[in-house]
Amino acid sequence: MIELPSSLALTIGHASSERLKSGVTIILPDQPAIASCHIAGGSPGTRETDLLSPENTVEAVDAIVLSGGSAFGLAAADGAATWLAGQGRGFTVGDARVPIVPAAILFDLLNGGDKSAISGAQNPYSVLGRQACEMASRMTGEGSVGAGTGATLADVKGGFGTATATLGNGATLTAFVAVNAAGSATFAQSHYLRAAMFEKAGEFGGYGLPADLPSGSDRPATKGSAEPGGNTTIAVIATDLPITKAQLKRLAIAAHDGIALAVYPAHTPLDGDTIFTLTTSRENTPASLRDMVEASALSSATLARAIARGVAHATPAANDIVAVWSERRPRQ
Repeated sequence: MIELPSSLALTIGHASSERLKSGVTIILPDQPAIASCHIAGGSPGTRETDLLSPENTVEAVDAIVLSGGSAFGLAAADGAATWLAGQGRGFTVGDARVPIVPAAILFDLLNGGDKSAISGAQNPYSVLGRQACEMASRMTGEGSVGAGTGATLADVKGGFGTATATLGNGATLTAFVAVNAAGSATFAQSHYLRAAMFEKAGEFGGYGLPADLPSGSDRPATKGSAEPGGNTTIAVIATDLPITKAQLKRLAIAAHDGIALAVYPAHTPLDGDTIFTLTTSRENTPASLRDMVEASALSSATLARAIARGVAHATPAANDIVAVWSERRPRQ
């Protein structure tokens, strides 16, 4: 388990179903947080992302949901919104409160899980969304948890990962990601991870980069059944840096480089790559240009680390359709 940085005023909750082989992750700021978003994949599945454009009215969100289940998974935001309303959270409109809960989904319907419950009387993702809120804490697991429960890549299981960096001014930046990409996180199905250049303290094996790239490293490997809407990397970059909504949009754009540094190919027509950004800072001031340059660079490097960590910590389960990366590591 990993504890969130003390300066980051939010909690995180995961809810998973072994039967579905799927799950939900919620990022829950202590107070409404200024947020934005950028989509770079060709097949996204999202809710309320238009609201996060800098020119639109509502600046702050009450939560962000990452979910499996493809389009069915968007119901996880309904469960989260209902729970938040019960906590008195939401955007005030007259006497009403409307929780603002943007969401993004990944496709894990063909991963070996029993999806029959999806066609039942109650969408299970609404229940999982509420459960994720109830489970929210300052601690998080990695690998096959939450939205990463049933995630896969071209050759190994994906998963949920997180990583943190510190800016020169002391602000922190944390990446949360569920990686279910069409491509691969390794070089030519070896044990070498593409994000190795950003690894800290041997966090995903310490193997570094290969002295010579394995044959075929430049050839795109994708899932055998890759099709539009079937793959995605969905992430949240959270910081305590004072920053505007427009600057958060720029940060989300820069963070997409982290996907390209950790997964190849990235941002394909088959992926729904979506990155949310938010700040828990209470200071309503713009970040300096120097801080923005540094935060943009660190957002991509930290997201690349988080992707590799999600893959490295994935665990095997019944009826898996691909192996886990840890089974590929050389014996010590």
